[in-house]
Amino acid sequence: MGFILAACNNFRYKGNAPQGDERNSQLRVCLLASGSRGNSALIEADGSRLLIDAGLSGVETERRLSTIGLTGEDLHGILVTHEHHDHVGGIGPLARRYDLPVHLDRLTHASLPKLGKIKALHHFTVGETFSFQNLSISSFSTTHDAVNPVGFTIESSEGKIGFATDLGMSTRLVAEQLKQCRVLVLEANHDEKMLQDGPYPWDLKQRIRSRHGHLSNNESCSLLEEICWPGLEAIFLAHLSEENNCPTLAVESFRKVLGDCGLTAEIIVGQQRQASSCFNASAVMVSSI
Repeated sequence: MGFILAACNNFRYKGNAPQGDERNSQLRVCLLASGSRGNSALIEADGSRLLIDAGLSGVETERRLSTIGLTGEDLHGILVTHEHHDHVGGIGPLARRYDLPVHLDRLTHASLPKLGKIKALHHFTVGETFSFQNLSISSFSTTHDAVNPVGFTIESSEGKIGFATDLGMSTRLVAEQLKQCRVLVLEANHDEKMLQDGPYPWDLKQRIRSRHGHLSNNESCSLLEEICWPGLEAIFLAHLSEENNCPTLAVESFRKVLGDCGLTAEIIVGQQRQASSCFNASAVMVSSI
């Protein structure tokens, strides 16, 4: 079972992805940045390359992409989870520079008056499923102190990817949506004792622990226990607090759950200062059990 922190370098695709049935058989997931100072994830499947959130500057996003063999020209769109600056700070510049479509909830859009003009802006209704090239994308509600935050699942011929970060609690809806994923991106924000004993003021600690704050290691592990299945191949641990968590504690917690489930999924930890390792795989259909 892997526990990976280093950045990765992979081959670079040239030009835009082909449409229709001519598809690259690469499945790739990477956290370009994860933490309170910027969040962005790359999802590549069926020849499409999407960012989920773009909380870094355009320049820094380009730099992170270059470490995994890509540029902004290789992207095809951006999905937005919620309006907090560490998730949206680079969306406008990236979308305008590379003419990228941006998909977000209408209320989230309304809370971003400084986003600027974007040529291809698409509103989705939370809970609906929409198509993007060869992908099927579903949004679902999460609990966080934002106007209408969402998580996503992305389904392709190469399997299902689940994305749920910045949520104060795991609801039954979240668990149902994240079942039977080949790859999961889950929040593991804090160790409960480190947060309790740490330097944050009491009101901030209360916000983090609230139903609209962030999941602890233990809470995220409880979610994983509900959705474990034999087709799970990789888990990304996202939004780890640098003050109130450490990778070793988080990984040990998740490794125990996976072991109890009889799984050997790879564990990859997102980082603030550099891109994570990537999960890479060729196309394999994962059957429901």
